[in-house]
Amino acid sequence: MKFKDWLNDLKYEVLQGSLDEEVDEIVYDSRKAREGAVFVCMKGTKVDSHEFIPAVAEAGSKVFVVEERVPLPQGVTAIYVHNAREALALLSAARFGYPAEKMVTIGVTGTKGKTTTTHMIKAVLEACGKKVGMIGTTGIVIGETVTPTKNTTPESYELHEAFKSMVEAGCQYMVMEVSSQAYKMHRVAGITFDYGLFTNISPDHIGPDEHADFEEYLFYKSRIFHTCKKGIMNQDDAHFEEVTKDAACELYSFSMDREGTDFKAENIHFVSQPDFVGIEFDVKGRYNLSVRVNIPGRFNVANALAAVSVLSFLDLPKDRVCHGLEHLSVNGRMEIVHTSDKCTVIVDYAHNAISMESLLSTLRDYHPKRLVCVFGCGGNRAKDRRYSMGDSAGRLADFTIITADNSRFEKTEDIIADIRSSIVKTGGEFIEIPDRREAIRYSMEHAKPGDMIAIIGKGHEDYQEMNGVRHHFSDREEVLEAAKDLNL
Repeated sequence: MKFKDWLNDLKYEVLQGSLDEEVDEIVYDSRKAREGAVFVCMKGTKVDSHEFIPAVAEAGSKVFVVEERVPLPQGVTAIYVHNAREALALLSAARFGYPAEKMVTIGVTGTKGKTTTTHMIKAVLEACGKKVGMIGTTGIVIGETVTPTKNTTPESYELHEAFKSMVEAGCQYMVMEVSSQAYKMHRVAGITFDYGLFTNISPDHIGPDEHADFEEYLFYKSRIFHTCKKGIMNQDDAHFEEVTKDAACELYSFSMDREGTDFKAENIHFVSQPDFVGIEFDVKGRYNLSVRVNIPGRFNVANALAAVSVLSFLDLPKDRVCHGLEHLSVNGRMEIVHTSDKCTVIVDYAHNAISMESLLSTLRDYHPKRLVCVFGCGGNRAKDRRYSMGDSAGRLADFTIITADNSRFEKTEDIIADIRSSIVKTGGEFIEIPDRREAIRYSMEHAKPGDMIAIIGKGHEDYQEMNGVRHHFSDREEVLEAAKDLNL
């Protein structure tokens, strides 16, 4: 492959050399430099990879993409681009043969609900017999293969590499979480989603290494409506007008509260039965359907409605859409791991006071005999989280079991003491069981008929970190093991 064959979508200036150089790879890590590899130089907050050009040339790379006009070795080809991260994305798409264009692509953004909504879409498509690739918090998912990722939305090269693997595996659809950082860092540059879904927005990811303020955060979130063909947004969100005012796509909306939207949820019911805990509602508007979703909570009505809004455009059998929603499972997100006449056990990732309040308040809507909460807090993190979560548990749970989470380099007993100090002030009932496995088993062994047990903080994580070492640990596995041993 000649370098010029990868430059169709790129604006650039040739600084020196020939674009006819033979290339077969793109790298942005100098340690991977070799003959035939294009090296993309990026200027970051901590490292400026332009400094590695001499060493990269020595390793055999003869083609460079730069965003700074720096001295270059003789005998190499170099082009100048305005933004190297954007160039990396466009070059990566070309290098892998534009695989995203060979699937129906669905991008989901928003402050909350991205993971659950993408799983819902995937579950329904698979219930309809479609093969689906998924990218997000849980990693890159192709069939039964899950590859962990560092970021919710991986770097552009890894994205297009994953897209190619999906196409080769026969995937017809690709659904992914698209973070605000993905837009800010140009990880999805050049991708036009067939459908762009916006769940909601609230202040988050604001800080020195993320977004300067909420205005910037909103700006990058709203970019999805400039990079999709059809856009769908939650009209109940307070920032609906700001997000959609400059949308460059065909735009639709969904709502639980407003009339006149394209997709409306009506007749919402919370259902708690020995074999089913979840929600029921009717979809009205452009698409009419009665659905049952086996994940509790009003906010999951919004997530399911968002998913159905996208799915309505895909000409799917309605009975299979309903089946997919009724039987889906989202690992560690309001996941109902065990139900019986005695108790229902839910595993969730809630690991701050806001998400904990939302979770416990939601479960209150199901009127359990008792609401039991099992949780701890991570070590080497802000202590305010411990105090606020202890306060939430004391006020909203009928009984709390304080235990370990990822204690990291702190003592578990010190973390528990901090939680205790705030829960005591609420007057809520609690006990302390530092061993998380024992805490989970205790909650189920001492459950009373009609109890709901919420095991929170770790969700989909399959490890527990103590003293810098990660040990395998899964809340889900522990619940299933305890249920088997206790004959629940």
